[in-house]
Amino acid sequence: MSLGFKDVGELWRSGYDMTPAEFETEIERLWQQVQPLYEKLHCLARGRLSKAWGAEKVSSTGAIPTHLLGNMWGQDWSTLYPLMAPFPAATATIDLTAALKKKGIDAKKLTQYGEGFFTSLGLPPLPDSFWTNSMLVKPQDREVVCHASAWDVTYAGDVRIKMCIKIDEEDFITVHHELGHIYYFMLYKHLPILFQNGANDGFHEAIGDAVALSVTPRYLVDVGLFDSAAEDDKSVLNELMRLALAKVAFLPFGRLIDQWRWDVFAGTVPYESWNTHWWELKAKYQGIAPPAPRDQDAFDPGAKYHVPASTPYMRYFLASILQFQFHRALCKISGHTGPLHACSIYGNQEAGKRLGELLALGASKPWQDALFALSGERQMDATAILDYFAPLTTWIDAQIAAENLTCGW
Repeated sequence: MSLGFKDVGELWRSGYDMTPAEFETEIERLWQQVQPLYEKLHCLARGRLSKAWGAEKVSSTGAIPTHLLGNMWGQDWSTLYPLMAPFPAATATIDLTAALKKKGIDAKKLTQYGEGFFTSLGLPPLPDSFWTNSMLVKPQDREVVCHASAWDVTYAGDVRIKMCIKIDEEDFITVHHELGHIYYFMLYKHLPILFQNGANDGFHEAIGDAVALSVTPRYLVDVGLFDSAAEDDKSVLNELMRLALAKVAFLPFGRLIDQWRWDVFAGTVPYESWNTHWWELKAKYQGIAPPAPRDQDAFDPGAKYHVPASTPYMRYFLASILQFQFHRALCKISGHTGPLHACSIYGNQEAGKRLGELLALGASKPWQDALFALSGERQMDATAILDYFAPLTTWIDAQIAAENLTCGW
């Protein structure tokens, strides 16, 4: 309160170039844009789970028991893919892991593919110090944290990543994501240190994720990993489902975790109701129920690292929105026509120029100005997610009708 804020939640919400109340309204507006898509995915998932486990265990109209989703928070439903795949018998048209191993790609070469993506846009190569100071493979002489991360060590050009790179599709994409952070560091290093950050805390994660969306079959052909990349409709829908189970399923969790903390910080939820309120929000936004009755004195939110670490989480919800908005804007700049999911900006200098302009601003301007530099828009817009997943949405609509499912909870 000595800082002029009513509580910590209001302090956190004040960091977005708008009033805390305006930011709350903005978050709800973005959620309303994507809620229909999430509800359709939830509807189909619940129907498939109810069929698999029986209606007595999974209600056809209620919340989904969280332990059936393969993630203790219900924030990633990737393990449901075998139940949800539009065409289970269809084989992927490309196997990136096999291609990387066939070509004998090592960790450094895999990272150079990521660097090549950015230099193809006209952005500078990585500094020599990156290659000497980064950890790309797991050391043999000590234990390390292998979780991928990007580092701006000196705020003056000493940029590094720390990974135990595996030669597979997942880490190929992860490297592109982490280098998104690195290029942000590199392009705003000329700014005073207080401005060496993302335009808002969702921008840094969104840049890397937007770049990862350009890792398409066409891109893999362009860099010589495949001779051709003819995708059939079945494979496309399968891949969109795989991505939706990670990215669309995450949206309500990204929305609610800070809502819970805002309510706690504001004192609107008494101590003895903290856990109850947690599950009320999970039911409201995710349509998810606990695996068993929860005691009033339990503290389930504390199982999420960001809660005891007091790390704001709304940045991840914003990044989930912005990555698709960035991708759509960059694809438009590059002249892409056709489905948004098929777009890669690889090799497009104009897209690279506009991306570089956003990165170079760091946090020196309001995020609205940084967004405008890239997209010509001053408002975050979740409709790009709807555009990206449009083919999958059409397929889900047909399945809901064919299986006579009741949506909502």
